[in-house]
Amino acid sequence: MMALSLLSLCAKEVVGDHSLSTHWLRWVPRELYGPLLEASFAGCKPLAVGELVQKWPERRLRVGGRRKPGQRPPCRLCVQALLLAVVRGLSDQRCALRVLDLCGLQGDEGQTVDSMGGWSLTIALCTMVVQARAGERKTFCTLEREKDVKRERGQRKRVKEANGDKSIEGSAGLFREADLMKGVRRRMETERRRQSVGTEGDEKESHSPLQVRADIFVNARSWERVRAALSAGGPLELQCRYLHVEEVSMSSIGTLLDFLPPRGLLGVDVRYSNLGVAGLAQLLPRLAAFPDLSSLCLHYCNLDLRRDRPGQEAALRDLSRGLAQLRGLQRLSLTALRLPGQLRVLLSSLPQPLEVLELPYLSLSAADLAYLSCSRHASSLQRLDLSENRLNADTLPSVRRLLSQASGSLRHLSLSGCGLSDDLLGPLLPSLGCCSSLRSLALALNPLSTAGLVKAVRTVARVPSMRQLLYPNPLEDYQPGLPELPSSAQLLDWPLDESTDIHATSSLLNKVLQDCGRSDIVLTCDLLNYDQDLAE
Repeated sequence: MMALSLLSLCAKEVVGDHSLSTHWLRWVPRELYGPLLEASFAGCKPLAVGELVQKWPERRLRVGGRRKPGQRPPCRLCVQALLLAVVRGLSDQRCALRVLDLCGLQGDEGQTVDSMGGWSLTIALCTMVVQARAGERKTFCTLEREKDVKRERGQRKRVKEANGDKSIEGSAGLFREADLMKGVRRRMETERRRQSVGTEGDEKESHSPLQVRADIFVNARSWERVRAALSAGGPLELQCRYLHVEEVSMSSIGTLLDFLPPRGLLGVDVRYSNLGVAGLAQLLPRLAAFPDLSSLCLHYCNLDLRRDRPGQEAALRDLSRGLAQLRGLQRLSLTALRLPGQLRVLLSSLPQPLEVLELPYLSLSAADLAYLSCSRHASSLQRLDLSENRLNADTLPSVRRLLSQASGSLRHLSLSGCGLSDDLLGPLLPSLGCCSSLRSLALALNPLSTAGLVKAVRTVARVPSMRQLLYPNPLEDYQPGLPELPSSAQLLDWPLDESTDIHATSSLLNKVLQDCGRSDIVLTCDLLNYDQDLAE
């Protein structure tokens, strides 16, 4: 650790003064390019980023990925300098880069002023790919024009010298014969050069393009540009790891999928797209062509599967057959798709047990939870989201059975907005305490009292792996007038009592943790900034 820290400090000093880059860059060994690039990103040094990437000595460059807690994404200027340097490096013989991996590089939209979100980064990437192709054609045409101009100027000069030189002896026939021989030699040399250029061009064309791997974000406004980049060809080849689609029709999604290679696509996230049941039935078979696909997320896609509608039975069978073809699926996320009573039809057809199941706002019925608690998915779940599904005394036994089945594998659980009062949460606490791998628990927007929260904190404190708890404001902190069992929407909109100490609950719960000997659990009631992945 000391050596790494010293290396980071030295790299920070080296890239700090860009005016010296012409002196130190030529002497940098290839194994130091990585620390210098990290220091350039951390210090927001776009000029240093550009120079390092343009001369990158390795075949592969990985920028992005999962960030450490508190680590900010690269600033916009550094990302732009990186992309520009990649294009310039195509013609730089010192650059050995063949694979550029930008997966996870994007920051959250609106998180920081100077970061580049996923949508902005996608536009910049597509522009880079298209311009690189156009630049390749422009460079070739420019070289050909320069050769033609030089050839024409040489011919004019020779003709001018021949017509203006009166001291040449001999007959006109001998002059014409010598000129003809020179012309033949010139044509032979030109043909040899042209064949040489053609051979070099063939070798360049046979050279595989530089692969640019990234997460792609597409909406209705950027769809055309993304399509152009995926089909552009040329020196850069855009590849997709996760495809995020928003407000795009099924036909447009299918067009994008047609341009993606079968290998490499890990996840598809569709949001606010009016797929309907018919659109989803068309999408699932298209996704079967991607054997690496492990994640499918469908959020607010206007699906309404109720048996009282004509044709719904056939639609359910189509969806079941489509899901059965996704043999590598490990994560399924369905938000607000209005699927009451249909969970068995969807999940029972999956070829393998799921590791991540997110079902917020699905209006799950007692039959849905009963099936899930006995399904083969229960014992393999690592992440489960049941938020905004109203729980009651009838569903409580199924939830307890589900937690018992998942006790050895479950790491992240969300029960936010489930209507859990003190009377409902109390019987669940023993089952939660048996989840030996649980790292994060979300209980926000549940009507709990301070006494109920204290019991919950004491329970999670007995779980050795627990690292983060998202708790709701207790009912005592709200202004008078709340219903006896308020909904999550009422708790979200109802004002807190300004006369109470807003830090009192936090202080009390943290004291309970200290009394239990746990100082490694983070307690928070900040719903907007809660991130369960920080528990990892």
